[in-house]
Amino acid sequence: MIERLDGVPEGVLGFRAHGELQASDYQDVLLPALDGVIAAGGTVRVVLVFDEWDGMTAGAVWQDMKVGVEHLTKWEKIALVTDVAWMRHATNLFGWMTPGAVKVFAESELDAASAWAASD
Repeated sequence: MIERLDGVPEGVLGFRAHGELQASDYQDVLLPALDGVIAAGGTVRVVLVFDEWDGMTAGAVWQDMKVGVEHLTKWEKIALVTDVAWMRHATNLFGWMTPGAVKVFAESELDAASAWAASD
């Protein structure tokens, strides 16, 4: 499930993901927020909090790939906030393949992640 995260700085989108991600999470929550920023001429700055991870359905994997490719040039910053060890390591190893800048933060560093995502 993906839900909006309150309390992030202006110009930053915040999301909290937990459990198993579904295609509807992208279609109903993530895409409308991204499309709103892009339609207004902005670039995408995201704080994404993963409390836990139970995987993704095939539809969610497809939506994730589509979101990345369709908006490839619009991603500016992604702050991944998680204490899930494998997710932190994978992002540190493969984050260079992510469009835009990506940085990993511990869950205790949510405020720092939000500040980084908002900074120029």
